[in-house]
Amino acid sequence: MVRAVNVLALTIFISVCLAGIFIVCFAAEVRRSRRSSPERDSLLPLDLASPSPPAAGTTTDFPSPL
Repeated sequence: MVRAVNVLALTIFISVCLAGIFIVCFAAEVRRSRRSSPERDSLLPLDLASPSPPAAGTTTDFPSPL
């Protein structure tokens, strides 16, 4: 009977530890999501503050026609 109590206590202890880890990770994710979100991150390449690509016809990749 003593061993069953030890196994039960160990199971409860591990469950509480896993629940604590989940709560900490969840709180960190909620705090991070206030600053950023997948929707916002996906639109970052369209941000107007980023440098714009060169205008058409200004590149010298191709030689000019003769």
